[in-house]
Amino acid sequence: MSSRFSSTLTAQCQNCSLSALCLPIALADEDITRLDQIIERKKPLKKGEFLFRQGDAFDSVFAVRSGTIKTFNITSLGEEQITGFYCPSELLGLSGIDTNTYPISAKALETTTVCEIPFTHLEELSSQIPSLKHQLFKLMSRKISDDQQMMVLLGKKNADEKIASFLLNLSNRFKKRGYSASSFRLSMSRGEIGNYLGLAVETVSRVITRFQSNGLVHVDGKEIEILDFNEMQKLIGAPAVCDKIACI
Repeated sequence: MSSRFSSTLTAQCQNCSLSALCLPIALADEDITRLDQIIERKKPLKKGEFLFRQGDAFDSVFAVRSGTIKTFNITSLGEEQITGFYCPSELLGLSGIDTNTYPISAKALETTTVCEIPFTHLEELSSQIPSLKHQLFKLMSRKISDDQQMMVLLGKKNADEKIASFLLNLSNRFKKRGYSASSFRLSMSRGEIGNYLGLAVETVSRVITRFQSNGLVHVDGKEIEILDFNEMQKLIGAPAVCDKIACI
């Protein structure tokens, strides 16, 4: 299968700081080398560039190396509905397996690099490496779980709970990747956050302003710092098991 990209470079998994998250720890060096041989990387996507579009033929899955990607579909009314945001080490494109077409579009929110993994090659290799197949099953299971949690978030929580949950979820994802759990940049706009959470942009801005007034967060443009993890956890009905530095 040919790559969708005309100019690619082999991605060196052994040297990637995200390999422990993307790949099973049990992979032997020779198996990582075999995986390296099917992974390709294109030049960075610029903000606003598409990785793939809704309706494109499915041929690859992608792992984000740096930056952020949003996925969305276009409704019957021609409106954009955001379905997810993907951070470094997270895999996207799996939803195309069923119908052999991507049911959503993926667009870079900032300068972003990805690893492209042709699916037929991945499928063949995973049949030869049980630990790789197991990791793929784990990734698919995690995606199902995340979708189920999102349904609960959109269906039962008020605006404050939705935004607190969103910020804490990002915090946890950044922490797993070795970044700060308390201070990070929101690459998505307030409007995109609202679209994803089913809230008006004015509501998102008002809630974040209130969080800042109440000492829960500090906001400076797109930069946000969570100041009180315990109160944020209480707000969403979770046990207060976090300090002000990092969420456990």
